[in-house]
Amino acid sequence: MLLRYERKYLVPNDMMDALRKRLLPFVTPDNFTSENERGINEYTVRSIYFDSPTLISYYEKGDGIMFRRKFRIRGYDNYYPGCKVVFEIKRKIENRIRKHRAFMLFDNVEDVLATGNVEKYVIKDKNYNKALDDARRFFYHIYKYQFKPTVLIVYEREAYMGKFDSGTRITFDKNIRSRLYPCMKELYSNDNLKYLFSSHFILEIKYYKDEMPHWARTLVDEFKLKHEALSKYTIGYDNKLRNIQLY
Repeated sequence: MLLRYERKYLVPNDMMDALRKRLLPFVTPDNFTSENERGINEYTVRSIYFDSPTLISYYEKGDGIMFRRKFRIRGYDNYYPGCKVVFEIKRKIENRIRKHRAFMLFDNVEDVLATGNVEKYVIKDKNYNKALDDARRFFYHIYKYQFKPTVLIVYEREAYMGKFDSGTRITFDKNIRSRLYPCMKELYSNDNLKYLFSSHFILEIKYYKDEMPHWARTLVDEFKLKHEALSKYTIGYDNKLRNIQLY
C-alpha cells in the first residue's frame, strides 16, 4: 500500500469562503458528502480514540516519536440500524501516513470488543482477508496495552478530491468538539461535547506523490498557511483536562 503525505493547517473561519472559492476550480466534492441546506457538501465524522492507562499514544505524539500509531473506531453522520463503523489504526511513519481498516456493524461493536471474535463480525466483502488481518492487528494492540476508549472527537468534514490529481484530497474539518472517556454506545451522541476551536478549522491536504500538487502549493502560499502538527486526539484530551477553549 502506498504511503500518503498529510499536511494540516489551522485556519481562521473567516478565510473559509475565500479558500473554498479559490479551491473549487481544481476539485470536485467527495462522493461520500451530501449537500446541506447551505449548499455545502459535508458529512459528520465521529471517532472514539483508544489509549492505554499510561496514555502511550498521547505521549508518543507529545514526544515527537516519528513512528507512532493511533487507534480509533469511527462512524459517520447519525445512527441507524445496520450502520457501519470502521476499526482503524492510523500509522505515522516519519512524515507519511498509512491506515489499517476493518468495517463492522455498530450494533456489534460492544460484542466484538468483549470477545475479540473478529472472524465473526468483520464485514465480508472483496477486502475481507485484508480487513481480517487489520482487525486482528487492532485487537493485538488493544489487549497488549489494555487500551480503553479515551476521547470522542466529532466534527463536520467538507471534503474534495482533486480533478487532475485523483490521489489528492482536501478537507475542511469544522466545529471540532470532544469529550473524555466515552462509552462506545455514545459514539453517535452529541451530549456534553466541548468545542476545541472558537474561530478556526483544520484544513488538511493529502496526497501520494513526493510533492504537493502545484495548485495546492500555490493555495498554501497565497493564503500564507502554516503547516502544523495538529492532532485532534491530543488537543481534545488537553482541552477537556484544562477546561479551556483554544483559538
